[in-house]
Amino acid sequence: MSTLRLRGRQFGPGEFAVMAVVNRTPDSFYDQGRTYGFGAALEAVDRAVEGGADIVDIGGVKAGPGEDVDAREEIRRVADLVEAVRERHPELVISVDTWRAEVGEVVARAGADLLNDTWGGVDPGLAEVAARHGVGLVCAHAGRVEPRTRPHRIAYDDVVADVVSYTVALAEKAVAAGVPRESILIDPAHDFGKNTFHSLEVSRRLDEMVATGWPVLVAVSNKDFVGETLGGLPVAERHAGTIATLAVSALQGARVFRVHDAASARTALAQIPGRRPDRRQVPL
Repeated sequence: MSTLRLRGRQFGPGEFAVMAVVNRTPDSFYDQGRTYGFGAALEAVDRAVEGGADIVDIGGVKAGPGEDVDAREEIRRVADLVEAVRERHPELVISVDTWRAEVGEVVARAGADLLNDTWGGVDPGLAEVAARHGVGLVCAHAGRVEPRTRPHRIAYDDVVADVVSYTVALAEKAVAAGVPRESILIDPAHDFGKNTFHSLEVSRRLDEMVATGWPVLVAVSNKDFVGETLGGLPVAERHAGTIATLAVSALQGARVFRVHDAASARTALAQIPGRRPDRRQVPL
């Protein structure tokens, strides 16, 4: 199992990192815009750090369908926040959730350490940006769909095989483009280009992704497949299912966990046999 390196920090074999979500969007499925304002977003970052987040993932565009947000507006939402967070938390690893190279360029200059390409390489220029600035890159599997779309009746012969081959190919292309190998993660992207059955199958066989040797990121927090599996629970009632899915992922070797509640996730993950936080005290 390889060592993951981001902003001079090292996450070695057996260690995990918690990535907290902070959305500067007025229509997030989770917080419904509560952290859209600049001050509210900055306070959310502070809370996440206090709760034990190693990484904060800042997003400026809702993942699902909704109001069109062009690159200029996305930059307006995230660039100043990245700059402020960098000044406020010099040691924090800052990630930005974007699929656009234009946005990646601006936030990398502002202080971002990781570009979280949730939509799976739709803009090949994003890897070139990561290489140019020496920052990390998340290579995800979104079923080859257009960003912010939900395909109807998507199908795979073997969803896990498709996820593994696609994310590994993206990771190798990123290395070829000059992205530091030790700063690349792969992500199955639960619910992106997948139905609930697909997301559960990926969770059950996550060890096949881990076996590739690339550090695996999982982003399952309060997602639809969790709610549907538990009988159609709304977002506000998916916390227990989220923690259970994180535990299953951790037992199979996932390394980075993208969550809405950093403190709860960090405490739960620290109880998994063989897993330990990155030399930081776990909040009780």
